[in-house]
Amino acid sequence: MAHRNNGAIPPAGPLLDVDHELLRTSRNAFDTVGALLGRNRFKLAISEAMRVVGAANKYLSDTEPWKLADDPGRRDTVLHTALQVVSDANTLLTPFLPHAAQKVHEALGGSGVWAAEPEIREVNEEGGPDYPVIMGDYASEQARWESRPITAGTSLQRPTPLFAKLDETLGETGPDWSPIER
Repeated sequence: MAHRNNGAIPPAGPLLDVDHELLRTSRNAFDTVGALLGRNRFKLAISEAMRVVGAANKYLSDTEPWKLADDPGRRDTVLHTALQVVSDANTLLTPFLPHAAQKVHEALGGSGVWAAEPEIREVNEEGGPDYPVIMGDYASEQARWESRPITAGTSLQRPTPLFAKLDETLGETGPDWSPIER
């Protein structure tokens, strides 16, 4: 909707309590999700990140920006607030969905590497055996564990699906490499 109406991240006007509440929920999730990840509580961490996504969905349902054609200032504020939370949720979900996070980063007008992918490299110390080490080009990545303000006027890409829809018959047959036996 922001792409169709503005082509870019719209500016935010005065925020209402409902806007502040969603932004606060999103910002607070960084501490909660980060602490859970630090304790290797991955299922709880992703559940908390998805709680933010659910709050954003409820916000959009409650504020109904598609019905605000006669109030473009409020519509743009709602869309700006929602896009800020999309950006935050992208960061919160990056550890779980790095490829999708890159796509969301680009859809929000970002370029370059969002989160560098780790790779296993064989290294050796003089006189010792070779051994694997997880490394990556982390200096060029842009992801940071924080809510970073989005910039009004940043061009948005035309939205496209992040994930391919699976063939419904796979639920009954399974893929070729792992068929479901009945």
